Amino acid sequence: MPKIFVIIVTYNAMKWAEKCFSSLRESSLPVQTIVIDNGSKDGTQDYIKNNFPEVDLILSKENLGFGKANNLGIEKAYKQGADFFYLMNQDAWVFENSFQDLLEVYENHPNKEEIGILSPMHLDGSEKKLDVFLDKYIAQNFESRMISDFYLNDTKSFYEIKFVNAAHWFLPKDTIEKVGGFNPYFFHYGEDNEYVNRLHFYKKKIFLCPKSKVVHDGKQDLAKVNYEKYANLGIETKILNPNVPNALKQEKKALRQSMLKNLLFGNFKNSKKLYNRYKKIMAESSILEDLKAKVSKEAAPFLNL
Repeated sequence: MPKIFVIIVTYNAMKWAEKCFSSLRESSLPVQTIVIDNGSKDGTQDYIKNNFPEVDLILSKENLGFGKANNLGIEKAYKQGADFFYLMNQDAWVFENSFQDLLEVYENHPNKEEIGILSPMHLDGSEKKLDVFLDKYIAQNFESRMISDFYLNDTKSFYEIKFVNAAHWFLPKDTIEKVGGFNPYFFHYGEDNEYVNRLHFYKKKIFLCPKSKVVHDGKQDLAKVNYEKYANLGIETKILNPNVPNALKQEKKALRQSMLKNLLFGNFKNSKKLYNRYKKIMAESSILEDLKAKVSKEAAPFLNL
């Protein structure tokens, strides 16, 4: 029986705790659960201790963010002999056969080394509709004819997809050993995009598995990420992308050109925003270059295995 470790980062998770952890207890495949709590103030920590004593609870004195906290759980699971690592959001739960159906895809695949991430189908909190973000990812992968197959009720066991967010990721051990952990440069948002870029660098693939269903009770709004607050995410993930040579140089040039264009057309507000982005990238150039070298050359970067 393979050892599956579920890793969940919590922060004020009481709204979902009972449903989340109860669903793991009811899994047809036994799983071990590691929770990294980022300093909850709503009783999450005591609730887990008192009601789910089987959970291995790591209490962080500070909010480490999503990526760093997950890395702690991945390291611990690896050292305890994990075969698979299931990264799951706190606002999520699974069904009885969710893990069994994912494992079936893995076991039946002829080239296991190419499997980077297996993703179940994300339903929204109603359990009656697809999560709006998964809808988006499926639509962006139109060449796979997924939508046609779903409509005609003739689905395959899996479909290759370019990206899926880290609310539910099923990672084989080989992925962890090659791709590593999350880049600690990203505190919240962007870390799964950067991870997927590295996944592709190692010629690994993401498979969406229609038979396996799970729930992600996230806000059903494609505009929920405040891109004013996280304006640099797209630029930084491009710079750190090991698949793109000279990305830092290209992004600096693109920002300078955009600043000049906005100045010429009198768009001073936009030009100032672009300048602030440029200034941040310039200040962090050496950090970004070092991180890119790390993810391109090191095995299992950002993890102490």
